[in-house]
Amino acid sequence: MKLKIDRFVLSILITILIAYFFPQWGIEGSGVPIDTISTIGISLIFFFYGLKLSPTKLKEGLKNWKLHVLVQACTFLVFPLLVLLFRPLIETQEQETLWLAFFFLAALPSTVSSSVVMVSMAKGNIPAAIFNASISGIIGVAITPLWMGLFLETAQTDYDFTSIYTKLIVQIILPVILGLLLQRYTNNFAHKHSAKLTLFDKSIILLIIYKSFAQSFYDNLFSTVSFLDFVLLLIAVLLLFFIVFYSTGAIAKQLQFNKEDQITAQFCGTKKSLVHGTVFSKILFGHMAAIGIILLPLMLFHATQILLVSIIASKLAKRKNIL
Repeated sequence: MKLKIDRFVLSILITILIAYFFPQWGIEGSGVPIDTISTIGISLIFFFYGLKLSPTKLKEGLKNWKLHVLVQACTFLVFPLLVLLFRPLIETQEQETLWLAFFFLAALPSTVSSSVVMVSMAKGNIPAAIFNASISGIIGVAITPLWMGLFLETAQTDYDFTSIYTKLIVQIILPVILGLLLQRYTNNFAHKHSAKLTLFDKSIILLIIYKSFAQSFYDNLFSTVSFLDFVLLLIAVLLLFFIVFYSTGAIAKQLQFNKEDQITAQFCGTKKSLVHGTVFSKILFGHMAAIGIILLPLMLFHATQILLVSIIASKLAKRKNIL
C-alpha cells in the first residue's frame, strides 16, 4: 500500500521548524499581535462550525444511544482514567509536566472532520459519526476544564473556573450558537466554501502552534525533554491509541453492534481534536511557559492517529458487505 503523508501533519512539522529558527516573532513583547489574531480566529472557526452543523442530522443521531454512550465514555472517561493510572509513577518536575501534557491529550474531545472522513472511508455509520463528533466538541467545553482543573490548580495559581468558562463561552459556545441561528440566512455559505474555511481553520491552528513552540524554544524548555523521554512519549501515545481502539471494539462486539456501528465507535472513540487542543491550551494554560511541551503529545497523537486510522480504514473499505 502506498503511504501518503498528510499535508497538515507536514505543515505542523514545518511550523515547528520555523518556530525553532525564528522564535522572535512569537514571544511575549514581540510586537506581532498573534494572540489577538488567534483569539479572533478561534471565534470565527466555531462560528463557521455552527454554520455547518446540521440540527436535523443531530436529531436523527439521538436514536442510536448505546453507540453514543460508548463513544463519549471512551473519549471522556476511558482515556483520562488510563493516563491517571500512571500518575503515581511520577518522580520529577519534568515527568510531572509530561504527564500533565499527556493527561490534557486524554481529556480532549473527539475531532469532527477526520472522524467523519475516516468512518466514511471504512464504510461505517456516517450519521452517527457526525452526531458523536459534533456533540463531543460541545461536551468537551464543559468536561475538559473539569478534568484539567483537578491538577492545574496545583500546577498554576491562576487557574480560575469562572474565568476559563467565561472565555470558553465567549470564544466557542456563543459563536457556535450564532452560526446555528444564521444558518437559514446564509444559503449554505459554509458548505459552498468548505475548502476555504478548512484552510482558514488550519491556518489559525498553525498560528497557535507557532506561538506555543516559539515561546518554548526561546525559553529553551525542550532541553528538559531527553531523546529517551521523546521515544517513551511516542511509545506511550501508540499504546494509548491501541488500548482504547481494541477495547472499544471488544465492548462494541459485546453490545452486539453491527459492523458499521463498531467502526464508528472505534474511530470516533479514539480520536482527539487538534482544533480543541490548541484552542483549550491557549485558554486553560494562559501564559504558562511550558505550553509547547503541553502540546507535544497531542501533536504526536494527531500524526499517529491519522496514519494508523487511514491504514485501518483502507483495509476495512475493501471488505465485502455481508448481510
